[in-house]
Amino acid sequence: MARENLDDLAAFLVVARERSFTKAAAKLGVSQSALSQTINNLEARLAVRLLTRTTRSVAPTEAGERLAQTLAPRLDDIDAELTALTALRDRPAGTVRITADEHAANMVLWPALAKCLPKFPDIKVEVMIDYGLTDIVAEGYDAGVRNIEIIAKDMIAVPIGPKMRMAVVGSPDYLKGRSRPEKPQDLTAHRCINLRLPTHGGLYAWEFEKKGRELRVRVDGQLVFNSVALLLKGALSGLGLCYLPEAEVKDHLKSGRLVRILEDWCEPFSGYHLYFPSRRQQTPAFSLLVDALRYRG
Repeated sequence: MARENLDDLAAFLVVARERSFTKAAAKLGVSQSALSQTINNLEARLAVRLLTRTTRSVAPTEAGERLAQTLAPRLDDIDAELTALTALRDRPAGTVRITADEHAANMVLWPALAKCLPKFPDIKVEVMIDYGLTDIVAEGYDAGVRNIEIIAKDMIAVPIGPKMRMAVVGSPDYLKGRSRPEKPQDLTAHRCINLRLPTHGGLYAWEFEKKGRELRVRVDGQLVFNSVALLLKGALSGLGLCYLPEAEVKDHLKSGRLVRILEDWCEPFSGYHLYFPSRRQQTPAFSLLVDALRYRG
């Protein structure tokens, strides 16, 4: 196969994944018009339509979807093998892409990266904040960070943080004059600040456990966010109760700006794990980061 044909196939795969010529062009570092011409030429050579284009969206046709599914693992394997050649260099190098939620990125990833990366200037790390259950293989990530309970069984999972606890908190101003919940079901009588999950488009149900009894409570209130920082701001402003990792609120609890409730219903659970496919060819850069992130407590 001519080299330009391989480049065109790689470009098509990016468009198929991004579902956007604009985003794909930015990712590839080319103009949108040049990318569009590349795809047109590829479709002409194959004599088949690969993408359905409208003014608002781009989506693979049946033929395009089949080609993308066939191409993705093969091109990923080629890319992994080429990247693995960095093992022949004196210093680890390359780019590692990780998806994580906001709390994991701030509390676990950032401290480790801040300590590790200055020693290895040829390693680049891209961290994308996402609360959804991202398909790391399909989306081109090297690894993801999630709680062990929701990681697929066919993934390698490495612990990168201690056990966690959640906390239901509110400001003294909000709680003044209101009866404090004694059990999770009492939350339905309170204004609560919700977190929206992008994967399913729904609101996160608050999870509780006490002496082996598990409960999930769907709450309601004036505010819905998809950001931990904004959930915290809402609670500090007295606009309702929120449900956050304990580490996010401990300083505010200590200062008295927030008050904790239902603590006996928030039991510890397994902390964050870095996960990646078992068949993944590990580069020196990736192996180094895994070792730097591994929790040894």
